[in-house]
Amino acid sequence: MTVSRRTLLLGGAAAGAVGAVATWPSAAAATAPPPPYLGSLRSDPFTLGVASGDPEHDGFVLWTRLAPNPLAEDGLGGMPSRDVPVQWELAADPRFRRVVRAGVAVARAGAAHTVHIELHGLLPAREYFYRFRAERYMSPAGRTRTAPLPWASGGTLAMSFASCSQFEHGYFTAYRRMAEDEPDLILHLGDYQYEYAPDTYNIPGGNPRDHAGPETVTLANYRQRHAQYKTDPDLQAAHAIAPWAVVFDDHEVENNWADEVPEQPDPLFLARRAAAFQAYYENMPLRRTSIPRGIDMRLYRRLHWGRLATFHMLDTRQFRDDQGCGDGYKDCPAALDPARSITGAKQEAWLLDGFHRSSARWDILGQQVFFGQRDNDSGPATVVSMDAWDGYAASRDRITRGWVDAGVRNPVVLTGDVHAHWADELKLDYADPTSRTVGTELVCSSITSGGDGADVVGGTHPWSSWNPHLRFYNSQRGYVRTTITKDALTADFQVLPYVTQAGAPVHTRATFVIEDRVPGLHQVADNPTPGGSPELRAGDLGAETVRQETSRP
Repeated sequence: MTVSRRTLLLGGAAAGAVGAVATWPSAAAATAPPPPYLGSLRSDPFTLGVASGDPEHDGFVLWTRLAPNPLAEDGLGGMPSRDVPVQWELAADPRFRRVVRAGVAVARAGAAHTVHIELHGLLPAREYFYRFRAERYMSPAGRTRTAPLPWASGGTLAMSFASCSQFEHGYFTAYRRMAEDEPDLILHLGDYQYEYAPDTYNIPGGNPRDHAGPETVTLANYRQRHAQYKTDPDLQAAHAIAPWAVVFDDHEVENNWADEVPEQPDPLFLARRAAAFQAYYENMPLRRTSIPRGIDMRLYRRLHWGRLATFHMLDTRQFRDDQGCGDGYKDCPAALDPARSITGAKQEAWLLDGFHRSSARWDILGQQVFFGQRDNDSGPATVVSMDAWDGYAASRDRITRGWVDAGVRNPVVLTGDVHAHWADELKLDYADPTSRTVGTELVCSSITSGGDGADVVGGTHPWSSWNPHLRFYNSQRGYVRTTITKDALTADFQVLPYVTQAGAPVHTRATFVIEDRVPGLHQVADNPTPGGSPELRAGDLGAETVRQETSRP
């Protein structure tokens, strides 16, 4: 019988069962000898799965975390208070018959027994498979890949992106469907986990499942919460199928925080932020350059997929000025203040410099909050979200003019946060609908946040009447699947009819194409969801959108 890689990688926890048999390399093949250790693991420690991330042309990061009791209240996953050696191996085939690298890493007690392995010197544009072993327990296997050589210009990149996975609001079926697509790369654009105590952030009809533990404030809280999310088998499948590139938004720390300013006055906020950053690094496949230093963490970075695409991964939360006029939709003079920034001056300069240095066919910004203008008022006032780039209009203008002045060939902004699919065209002057389009934004819906959602008849929002650059809207849950070539970027808006029950099918709601050197959107498919999902009329959307996005987006 032929066993496909999908069978091997999506088959669940069987690969990590007690007594799994594997042939491990000799000690001579290890990168470091294992430290002295007395075995004490009495149950499977690989309950959180495996992951890889931040691919380069010659390597990537491999990750796992040992947690035989993942929901332990102390956040330590039921592990002993000592370091544990973890064997790892990397193979060129899913059956591990051609092992190309192997070694021993140390899962340190002080880092919640996480393992980050940065590999270099591998072949470019290659698929690899990896796994771990601690004592007699074997992890599931993961699939990952290297990027093409820096000067390689051809080929096709299958990239999917997602955001906003509130555990309590539904099942992570969208992650499973994403894994079944077998992409080359996955971007997660924020709100990977939520900080709320159980029964605090509720959807109509009640949450189908609950958070363990209180609202996350301490390091133990955040570690426990990350562990709960990673016990989800659908999320594990998505991590195991492809390398991820991640950035956080607000809920990885606290709703609507801005730099050192919490949502509500809190003298302990900076300690909370430091704890959240440490747990985030521990639980993500990030490079050592992102290791937090107290309340600071370097998360903005670039990933190059040959000369086909450069991904500028941004941090719009850690360095922003506080939201003008408070959170919510406002007609606020502070939104136009040129001194205010959503990225901070250093990150802005880094991004603009990257535009000038870029030789990529596609320059893609992976970031958190809505970039294009969304005016909520049909009259003369400009009523926009203070939590998005609209609340930092001068900052947006500097970035947009920066890529125009640099002659960026194909600028595309990828966005999460708003719990809905959107597609819009980016302008230098949103007050003039006839002004030329200078870029494109694709916005993914949530994985679960907000509950089931609904299909939207016509696929447009009422705001589009006076914001004609807003081309598409849908409020179902899902993700965006893209195919990137030299000639075009094709975006499929993938939706699920429900998430409050497990196992929903996936459906391509709409498909848009961005052609090389032609900024803007060309719709090639419009497929209303065939049954199983409620529908909304455009006239029912405006007030609901404002309520959802200003309360707990």
